[in-house]
Amino acid sequence: MAHEPMPTQTDILLEGFLALDTPSGFRAELIEGEIVATPPPDGDHEYYLSTVFKQVLRKSATPMDLSGHKGLILSGTGARPADHVIPDATFAPEALRLFQGAPPWMPSDGVAMVVEVTSSKPYADRVAKRHGYARAGIPLYLLVDRDKSATTLFSEPEKGDYLTRHTALFGKSIALPAPFSFDLETGDFL
Repeated sequence: MAHEPMPTQTDILLEGFLALDTPSGFRAELIEGEIVATPPPDGDHEYYLSTVFKQVLRKSATPMDLSGHKGLILSGTGARPADHVIPDATFAPEALRLFQGAPPWMPSDGVAMVVEVTSSKPYADRVAKRHGYARAGIPLYLLVDRDKSATTLFSEPEKGDYLTRHTALFGKSIALPAPFSFDLETGDFL
């Protein structure tokens, strides 16, 4: 009679995370081996996202699909389970139909850009998620940092971080490269 292998601590953590029942409006993510619960966003947070959404959908050189709060599975590291994150926005070329029929947690293959607006846990957005997105090879990460009144575009993912970053203070535009190929205006963030 074969014995089932004993579950590892990583297996138990992932199983517990996936079984969570968070209160309405809250998001639970597994970031760098820690479960992080985030309360519902405030109105300014949603306003910044709406501003980005409208411009991308209107100006992008490549038609984009948008998913707000789509669960992504990012590459794990060693003894930790794969990160399970929920970006504020995920963009993928419309032609891929990436979100159609996708499970609640999907791989990040084909994602063109993720967007985060800082909230109650800015470290996660500034550092932990940035590293996870880079490890997963997501080409572009746009961070709207409310505390710093700046927007930063990270690009060229390599070895767990992005090689290039361009920062613009609120009120200045920031160039989004292909497949977007337009300047994102941030004047409405002021």
